[in-house]
Amino acid sequence: MYLAHKKLLVFSLVLCLGYAVVCAQAESEEPDPLFEFQEITTAGNKFKFFVSTPNRYTKSSAYDWLESVKVYLDSAEKIKDSTAIYSYRLMQAQLYNDIGDFDKSIAIANELYKITDSLDSNATTFVLKLLDDNYGKLQMFDKQIETREQMQKMGVIEGINFYDIYASMGLYRKAMNQYIQTVGITIPDNDHLGKARYHNKVGLYLFMDKSAPTAINEFNKALGYLKVYENDISQQKTENDIFESEALRADIEGNIGKSHVLLKENIEAIPLLTTSIKALKEFNHGRYGKQIIDNTLALAEAHLKLNNNITAKRLLDEDFEDMDIKQQILRNRLLAIYHDKFENFRSSATFYKRNQQISDSLKANEVSILNQQLVAIVGDSDLENSRRIINEQKLANEKIRNEIQAKDERINLVFISLIFTLLGFAGLVYAYMKSIKNQRLIAEQNHIIENSLKEKDSLLKEIHHRVKNNLQMVSSLLSLQTRNTKSKAAIEALEEGKSRVKAMALIHQKLYQNDDLSVIEMQGYIESLINSVQSVYKKGGHNISITVDAEGTELDIDRAIPFGLILNELVSNTFKYAFPEGDDNGKIYIHLRKNGEQGYFEYADNGVGLPEDTDERTNNSMGLRLINRLVNQLQSKLNVDRTTEGVRFWFNFS
Repeated sequence: MYLAHKKLLVFSLVLCLGYAVVCAQAESEEPDPLFEFQEITTAGNKFKFFVSTPNRYTKSSAYDWLESVKVYLDSAEKIKDSTAIYSYRLMQAQLYNDIGDFDKSIAIANELYKITDSLDSNATTFVLKLLDDNYGKLQMFDKQIETREQMQKMGVIEGINFYDIYASMGLYRKAMNQYIQTVGITIPDNDHLGKARYHNKVGLYLFMDKSAPTAINEFNKALGYLKVYENDISQQKTENDIFESEALRADIEGNIGKSHVLLKENIEAIPLLTTSIKALKEFNHGRYGKQIIDNTLALAEAHLKLNNNITAKRLLDEDFEDMDIKQQILRNRLLAIYHDKFENFRSSATFYKRNQQISDSLKANEVSILNQQLVAIVGDSDLENSRRIINEQKLANEKIRNEIQAKDERINLVFISLIFTLLGFAGLVYAYMKSIKNQRLIAEQNHIIENSLKEKDSLLKEIHHRVKNNLQMVSSLLSLQTRNTKSKAAIEALEEGKSRVKAMALIHQKLYQNDDLSVIEMQGYIESLINSVQSVYKKGGHNISITVDAEGTELDIDRAIPFGLILNELVSNTFKYAFPEGDDNGKIYIHLRKNGEQGYFEYADNGVGLPEDTDERTNNSMGLRLINRLVNQLQSKLNVDRTTEGVRFWFNFS
């Protein structure tokens, strides 16, 4: 009996414990935001809950939300509650954006924006931000810019910028200039942490524009400001401030490392990338995932190029999360290169095939985006077209009524008058038909001319492309000849010749890449030429601070080729002779301007300067003779200043 009571007591305790666990689990479960939304009574409060709940899809999907909002919208439309209708339509537009139906979201948002006069500022801001997001995701950048200009005009949002749009379009140089103009001037001189972030951002734009040497200069400036901030004992720093500073340092060092990989300076890149990855993982907390993946892939690429294949494979096999498309493509390409090294061509082909599948998927996605763009554009104009057609129909009906009345009044006119009227009408019709025929003939001739111009542009681009390829072939032949030559003087002469050929090839490359085939934008050309010269002198020139001031200057090919050869000789001489004891403090300044018919060129460095017997050497040095002849070709005279530190060359041209 005692045992029976004891068993019953134990059983009761187990039941109570199980019930308590179930209740605790039920209480610990997070409530479904959609259920909370449905419990709210008014449409205005529902909208406030909707916009203040960013994690609203934790339990129910966006489609569930869309279905629920549709029910409330139908009820509001039945009772003609305009305020509630507007609130539910706003939520509907956001939900379509969240599920990827951007064209539907744009159509609703545009419809709501047309009644913006009756909205409060919060609703107007919501609609404009939603349109901005939709246009950005559909890559309709012109519409996105128009939307932001409207925000700026209305003043509903402060600090409207456009540099992120230019960056999405791949116009990194334009994005950088806009960022400098809008952000750079707002940072106080004593905000050293802000200056560090600013120069890091400018360096990133230059890095994405493939201007790695100039980018490294900006990253080094960022490190300099960061060091001043860290050493400033007058400013009290919280633990979070120190955390942000260390994380920024890791980010900047990683950016410098990636720039070295772009310049094929893999030995210099490896320690920077390794340190950056370690620090960013420590400070990650979900904020630096993309930088960690980018740095790891760059580190793997550097090890692959140095044949540290095992280390590279270990890095590529890391369990990455949330990789974007570009990162997946780069990882697959590096894994394919790794397997190619060991002649494992089947595995290599697998990774190349994956990239092809990604490429096919991107093309399908581009088609989908294009379809949504077309729907959005058509949807945006449908309402206006309908109104226009209705108005035209009203005018046509009014015109018909007037004509009927006029006919009743003219019924008693003489038959001859009617004949003359018909003859006049026939003459007008004839003139009108002849005018239409002439317009068609002009349109056809314009079409033929446009096609002819496009064909000539294509042929001219093809010519420049082939010239560039031929010059590259000449450069390759010179490289082969260099390998078969034992004379050091001959090798140097061949390398100089190859550098000059590359300078001319780069001109033709820039021409066929430009929309305007008549001129070359010199800022980008000079930076590309410096990168090319640096690749020849691998052991020197990379620590030199190079300043290029040629923004907005354009030259035709007849002037650009002599300038390219002159600059090639000057930069090569600086790298070879100007800094015999190291180039850590080396500086090069290049200035080029052309206003109308007058131009000015200046080149200066702070190296050891020219020797005393320069005039005598000019007769024996091919480089100096070539520079003088090229300056003469530009109908000018070369000026040399040896009185200051280093050397300075300058001349005017027309």
